[in-house]
Amino acid sequence: MLGKTVAGIGSAILVLPLLAVLSIAALLNGPPFDGATAPASRCALPDIPAYMCTLYQRAASECPGLSWTILAAIGKVETDHARHPTMISSAGALGPMQFLPSTFKAYAYPVPPGGKKPPTPWDPVDAVHAAARLLCANGAEHGLDLRRAIWHYNHSDAYVNQVLQIATRYAVATPAPTRSATSTVAYARAQIGAPYAWGGNGPREAGFDCSGLTQAAYHAARIAIPRTAQAQYDHGPRLAQGAPLAPGDLLFFGISPRSIAHVALYTGHGQAIDAPHPGAGVRQGPAHTNSPSFQGATRPSEAGKTR
Repeated sequence: MLGKTVAGIGSAILVLPLLAVLSIAALLNGPPFDGATAPASRCALPDIPAYMCTLYQRAASECPGLSWTILAAIGKVETDHARHPTMISSAGALGPMQFLPSTFKAYAYPVPPGGKKPPTPWDPVDAVHAAARLLCANGAEHGLDLRRAIWHYNHSDAYVNQVLQIATRYAVATPAPTRSATSTVAYARAQIGAPYAWGGNGPREAGFDCSGLTQAAYHAARIAIPRTAQAQYDHGPRLAQGAPLAPGDLLFFGISPRSIAHVALYTGHGQAIDAPHPGAGVRQGPAHTNSPSFQGATRPSEAGKTR
């Protein structure tokens, strides 16, 4: 909500129910959030526009150990994920993450991929990345002092509690992915916006093609898989038809199992990351597993892990 502002927006004093307080305690005392890699929960996705959800997840990589759900919770409190009609507070805070211009300048650089030049607090990309940097500078890195970091966003204990309550609601409701899958998805998310390059294996080659991205993502988790989409499909191990998907699974598309033309990386809750085609960057969006061209999924084994 818009109101008295410190770093971002102030919030009204809230009386939280006991369940919310217990949830906050669990959040602060439990395992640290897994920053950019936690897949969006069923609670989060209907509430957060898809482009903002992807942005929160990508920007969390600015701060090791910061959960995208904290950024999303701040975005919810500040402007309901940029839905507020003016996004201007009475104290002069601006944009989707409600920055005072002077505070924004301190955290606006480097300009993130897709941001404005010069950066502006009105731009969601610039604003969310700046918010991640502000939190990191004030204790969010590796969860060292998350409450303090959020308090520096707005000097109110009620605000901190509200953000943590919403972040708890946004947090993953399903079992956590394996450590390798977490690393794989984290790498792929960090490439969102990178250009498509046929035969490309990474940023040093000016981009990725679909299987170059998935191979590089698994390489980041020290798991070796083949280079091409067809070879990755053949490599397996393939999941049974209708089996539940998990973050890190590879999704394959083509006219038949012998003619695989495309591969994507599943990130959870019906979403996937892929490098689609020339002229389009790496993206996250619907997994399209109901498409007639979907030929199945694999879950590369940690047995293939390299040292």
